Amino acid sequence: MITIRTQGETSLVETSTVGKGCWIDARNVSKEDLFRLEHEFGIGGELLTDIMDADEQARIEKEDGYTAIIVRLPVHDEAYEVPFFTLPLGIILFPDKIVTICQRSSEAMNDLLSNRVRGFSIRNKSTFVLNLLGRGAFTYLKSLKELNKRTNIIKEELQKSIKNNELIQLLSIQKSLVFFTTSITTNELLLEKLQKSPLIRFKEDERELLEDVVTENKQAIEMAKIYSSILTGTMDAFASVISNNLNIVMKRLTIVSIVLMIPTLIYSFFGMNVRLPFANLPTAGWGILIISLLISLLGAILLNTDRKRKKITPKILPYTHVVGT
Repeated sequence: MITIRTQGETSLVETSTVGKGCWIDARNVSKEDLFRLEHEFGIGGELLTDIMDADEQARIEKEDGYTAIIVRLPVHDEAYEVPFFTLPLGIILFPDKIVTICQRSSEAMNDLLSNRVRGFSIRNKSTFVLNLLGRGAFTYLKSLKELNKRTNIIKEELQKSIKNNELIQLLSIQKSLVFFTTSITTNELLLEKLQKSPLIRFKEDERELLEDVVTENKQAIEMAKIYSSILTGTMDAFASVISNNLNIVMKRLTIVSIVLMIPTLIYSFFGMNVRLPFANLPTAGWGILIISLLISLLGAILLNTDRKRKKITPKILPYTHVVGT
């Protein structure tokens, strides 16, 4: 879907004609939209293919008649196995218009249209790019906080009962953090190029805004790495707990198996076709049963060697400060 907007007095206004200083917003694009972008607006087919590639990295390049910037933005969709992921957004800067192309709709783009960015305007192309990059970094931070909140909820559920569903949810969050870390890192490289590249010239106030965007992007990288490390440690801890619980269950089953083998062994001896003691006694069966139970009980006591060990509190040596002479 392609939407054309122009700058109004207080907000953006949709229009049906392409004019000077307009913003052509293409999201959820179809084949017809790609054909129109290529033939009507003069965007190269290879560039459109790169933007439609979900694994395309962020970059900036100069083409004939326009400057192309590809940046990765976070996307949230609960319909997918991994609800938080990233997609490339193409920003094509023509001398008289701006074109943005993305496979899906992103919250960062919606924030620009909802007047959540103070002083947002499409008249200045460099400011438009910085506002979009800044909103993208803010969206990353917001999504990371949401992922951390979901992680804490799942950890509380795992403490009550360890199920495969919760572990799969943690794995999904870990995938999202990997996607975020990779995409934010590529965006950081793009911001470094923007600071040095002559393709887009920023004014003094715009450079301050660029520094703010760089700072927020670095903060998002650090936050993603921290959350990823915490999640990795959490999953390792729960894996150790599951392994320990399995060892305890196997130990108990082994004890039960050995204890049950004792009466089986005794009855096997008395069931042989040979002369055995107590063969003529009428109460021999009950005696053998009682003896088997007593031996099984004794074996269970001997095998259950898990005794409480006395806690040894280490003695802390008093701190002494030795002054050299």
